This record gives sequence, C-alpha cells and structure tokens, in this order.
Amino acid sequence: MIRTWAELRDFAHSLDLPEVTDAVSWGNPTLKAHGKLWCWWSPYIEAGIFKGSIEEREMLMSADPETFVLHPHYAKHGLILVAAGRIDPDWASARLTQSWRDMAPKKFLKEWDAR
Repeated sequence: MIRTWAELRDFAHSLDLPEVTDAVSWGNPTLKAHGKLWCWWSPYIEAGIFKGSIEEREMLMSADPETFVLHPHYAKHGLILVAAGRIDPDWASARLTQSWRDMAPKKFLKEWDAR
C-alpha cells in the first residue's frame, strides 16, 4: 500500500508514461500529465488525489469509506481521494493510466497506441 506523497510520486513515475512532469500547484508538489494536473497529495488530509468523477467517487466511498474519503474542499470537484496507507498499487495503476489516457491529446494517443 502507498502511504506517502513520495511513494505515490515514485509509483506514478514508475508507470513510465510520457508527458508526466513534476510541478508545484498552489504551493504544493503535484504531478502533471500533458500539462494538466494528474495526481497530488491533499494538504488538508492524509490522502492521495486522483482524477475521476463525482459519481465514481460516491460509489467508491459507499463501497469502502475507510479507503475512499472526502474533505469538504473537494466536494464540488470530480476528484477521488484515497486515504494514506490504503492506496492499492493495482487500483492506482489502473486509475492513473486511465486518467493519463483521458488527458492525452487525441493525436498523441493515436501515435502512442500505434507503438
């Protein structure tokens, strides 16, 4: 299980997806994919933040409220917060890969998939 931002950052980089960069947003370290926020650590609670949708977040929170959490700051956004120490690498890999694909320009993704 992933417990810290350093572990999540290293894990995300280990996926070897192109166009992923370290960045700082709102004074906090983040990862960007294709120039857009991709994954980061909440400054409000001990949790990793992943792109998703409000509907998916609600479903995950309902299924496992100890793992999938929410801070009021993120309530209006389609983000999925996963509690520190409960971030499953298999889940994180699938989520990060899917959101990376969703964020990729169509031409880039077509060329990437052709390889």
